[in-house]
Amino acid sequence: MSNILIIKHGSLGDIAQACGAIQDISEHHKEDEIHLLTTKPYFDLFKKNPHISNVILDKRLSRFNLIYLYFLMKNIKKYKFSKVYDLQNSSRTAFYKKILFPKVTKDTWSSSETTLPKGTSKKDFDKDSVLSRFDYQLKSSGINTNHTLKPDFSWSPSDISQIKNYYQLEKYILLFPFCSPHLTSKKWPYYNELISIIGEKLDNKLKVVIAPGPDEIKEASNINALCILDNGKALDISQLATLIKDSLFVVANDTGPAHMTAHLGSKGIALFGSHTTPFKVSIERENFKAIQVPELSKLSAEKVFERLSEIIS
Repeated sequence: MSNILIIKHGSLGDIAQACGAIQDISEHHKEDEIHLLTTKPYFDLFKKNPHISNVILDKRLSRFNLIYLYFLMKNIKKYKFSKVYDLQNSSRTAFYKKILFPKVTKDTWSSSETTLPKGTSKKDFDKDSVLSRFDYQLKSSGINTNHTLKPDFSWSPSDISQIKNYYQLEKYILLFPFCSPHLTSKKWPYYNELISIIGEKLDNKLKVVIAPGPDEIKEASNINALCILDNGKALDISQLATLIKDSLFVVANDTGPAHMTAHLGSKGIALFGSHTTPFKVSIERENFKAIQVPELSKLSAEKVFERLSEIIS
């Protein structure tokens, strides 16, 4: 039995997308112990993943913090990993490779860089879709990719019956009107108009709810929807997964919860401006679709409701 390391730091959407690749790696190494290196926001979540034996915390402090770096590398080296699958493919993880395995090939360290197609630059390779890149990386490492292109996030939910009872949630539409402060180009501005149309067209038969993150609770007061919290705190990722799974429909900006919805198999739509494409981020699934427009400010609430009606019916 060998120890195998998978590296996946984040973000939330990336975590959901990597589930299929993690499953394929685990099934390829059935006789081995699968360890996963991740960051604090996803440490407890990954402990629930049935395809992982152990989760290792990376605080992702500055690379110039030599004490932190020394103890992290020491912790990693003690497992004597026979193979590393770098699913983060970042400059940080490339730096880790230089420290841990400076001269190895893809046979020991699998990354988009070590498995790069001949004659292709990493810049050009990164133009392909997220899941296609995972698929190529793992196939180049000798792994059958039965799940990589079809991530399954269904292992993530937890019991939120008390929360649902408190808010009397039965049939509801879930909205994610938020985005990171530095990514305002992803933010559709007409959620309140959509809420009004939903109430009018559906005779107020469905509740419209939102579930803000820790830094979004104050902003949530500007949205005319029922704000779902757990004793005044934001839901954790597993609680949020259940809220999504049990919803009738999700409308979201291109953020982590949208990717969770897609890979939980739930119905919904994500709203895209010109910042990227649904293809590039591999978000469209059987039940989850995208609307893309040149400018989100020109996408009307009526148009979004029209698509919502088509899918929810």
